[in-house]
Amino acid sequence: MSDITSATRPARRAATLAGVAAIGLWGSLALLSTSVSGLPPLQVLASTFAIAALLGVARIARRGRGLGALRALRQPPSGWLLGVGGLFGYHALYFYALSAAPPAQVSLIAYLWPLLIVLFSAALPGGRLRRRHVAGALLGLAGVWTVLTAGGDVGLRAAHAPGYLAALGCALVWSTYSVAQRRFADVPADAVAGSCAATAALGLAGHLALERTVVPTAGEALGLLALGLGPVGVAFFAWDHATKHGDLPQLGVLSYGAPVLSTVLLCLAGCAEASPRLLAACVLVAAGGLVATAGSSSARARRPSR
Repeated sequence: MSDITSATRPARRAATLAGVAAIGLWGSLALLSTSVSGLPPLQVLASTFAIAALLGVARIARRGRGLGALRALRQPPSGWLLGVGGLFGYHALYFYALSAAPPAQVSLIAYLWPLLIVLFSAALPGGRLRRRHVAGALLGLAGVWTVLTAGGDVGLRAAHAPGYLAALGCALVWSTYSVAQRRFADVPADAVAGSCAATAALGLAGHLALERTVVPTAGEALGLLALGLGPVGVAFFAWDHATKHGDLPQLGVLSYGAPVLSTVLLCLAGCAEASPRLLAACVLVAAGGLVATAGSSSARARRPSR
């Protein structure tokens, strides 16, 4: 028997679509980041998560009920640990990895997280490791590697081992965060605003300790605003809802669309050059998505109506 009843299936599909929206927004991250490349990374982290936190508070305030609406930020200590650990932990490890190893190698390792989501989701109550999800995730991973290895040499070197371990930590942290969210399905997505605020505070502390503040230009300020509202703001709220109520294995497979979409947008903006590798990557990621979803579609078609 399926762990999802017919009554909850539309809600599950809607939650999964929210995750797809988050993935699409993450696809714009690289292009938007080019507008703030002159700013220190922890300053960008603190600024964008502060904007995301304000966005979350605005969502809560829009519902009214005064200060009582802030009760939506309540969650158990373990929820705070997971939220802040996932958001800040991933980004801190990623920035360190980029400082200790070449970006292409860091991305290759860090983008194991969608495959890990597929594998880890099998451990959830009612979870099951389906071959179509694993096959789809492997096709998506092949597509991402096709794009990221376009620069040539991606061989691993012992001197970069700390960076590789940090990138692997990124994959483990984000996949664990995404799957463990299921334990907090009753916590509203509004609570992400609190995790974003805590992440912004930690980022600010790191920035003040390790970096020199750079006053953003008007263009950089707009870039920070766009990042904070989109790939950092709306995307994380949507992902929170999706991982708590959507189809996690499918979300894992579809997540491989983000880096490919990112490359496509960079090409359209003239920041990167289109190539046969990019086309091959798009085909592989699309094939992975089709493989992962085809089985569920056929199963629904075969299920007798009541």
